[in-house]
Amino acid sequence: MAAVVAVVLANSPLSDSYFSLRDTEIGTDWGHLRLSLGHWAADGLLAIFFFVAGLELKREFLVGDLRSPAKAAVPVIAAFCGVAVPALVFVGTVVVMGGEGDALRGWAIPTATDIAFALAVLAVIGSHLPSGLRSFLLTLAVVDDLIAITIIAVFYTADLQVAPLLWALLPLAGFAALTQRRITPWWLLLPLAGATWALVHASGVHATVAGVLLGLVVPVRPRRRGVPAVSNLAADTDVAHRFEHRVRPLSAGVAVPVFAFFASGVAFLGGGFGETVRDPVAIGVVLGLVVGKLIGVLGSTYLVARFTRARLDDDLAWSDIAGLAVLTGVGFTVSLLVGELAFGAGSERDEHVKLGILMGSVLAALLASAILRRRNAVYRRIHEHETHDADGDGIPDAWDDVPGPGTSSTR
Repeated sequence: MAAVVAVVLANSPLSDSYFSLRDTEIGTDWGHLRLSLGHWAADGLLAIFFFVAGLELKREFLVGDLRSPAKAAVPVIAAFCGVAVPALVFVGTVVVMGGEGDALRGWAIPTATDIAFALAVLAVIGSHLPSGLRSFLLTLAVVDDLIAITIIAVFYTADLQVAPLLWALLPLAGFAALTQRRITPWWLLLPLAGATWALVHASGVHATVAGVLLGLVVPVRPRRRGVPAVSNLAADTDVAHRFEHRVRPLSAGVAVPVFAFFASGVAFLGGGFGETVRDPVAIGVVLGLVVGKLIGVLGSTYLVARFTRARLDDDLAWSDIAGLAVLTGVGFTVSLLVGELAFGAGSERDEHVKLGILMGSVLAALLASAILRRRNAVYRRIHEHETHDADGDGIPDAWDDVPGPGTSSTR
């Protein structure tokens, strides 16, 4: 809804007011913290989103599906290929269409999967889909987030200042020490988290990386040696789960919508749409999200299952994986962020990229919905058949013909 409102405002008589609001600067010159509202949303509020991502990453690696290499192998490899193939599709499209200058800087834009939007689509249309499908998507998206975070830190850090980055380790260590000892009053943790964020931002590394680092130091497992007397939580408390439960509503309900509002406003009326569809970068983004993700995720999953000992969940069919692969092309939040980092917020090419991301993500969501809705209907019929009880005896009719112990299987 926030993205739709932004697009409507950007193409309405209120467009000047919208862009003026987005570009209004607030803050202090210290630490390069005088930023526009759009930058505060991308650098500040998205750090909350990435903090939750860091909590999810740690949980998956320590107690989740990523703890077991055998179980995680297929979605992990699918995630890596789901990053590599869209990047190659983007580069190939830009080269073939004759993209010039800095066009190739956007190679990472179609590599990210928006875990929140993808899971939301799956939840809406997948009432009877196998639970293994959601687990597969969640594992793939978590690894995808980790790769995206690494790409942002390595490839989109223009001017690295080592000193502030080293200083950031001090409040980060303090945050880790307190949470490990289950000392979690907000008035202690928030200043340390804010200092970590500010110093990482001053270092030139994108400030959202601070959110991930803070999430990764929060403990998941019980503390073995007990807790100090000043601790406000028990030693066996899963602090990461507790924080995720508290922070996720702020991330999903405030941080991401506000970022979407400031990042999605693109003017395409009056020739903007025509320029976008002629821009190799925008076309590369759409093809990377829709075609690249499908080939990367589905192709790698098939090859791994075909030529290695790794196996899919027994409840999943290849049609399910095809729909899931298309769904990973919903690359909204992180793709918008990478687009801004690649071409500069508010630049003409960044506007084309935004429209390309919106078109690609919506197209991927619609195609995935069509495939998975059909699969959901199949699983619903199976469920109805297995639970139908016409005679009301409390035993589903499908079980009436199943022989009991000690009986003949022939009737």
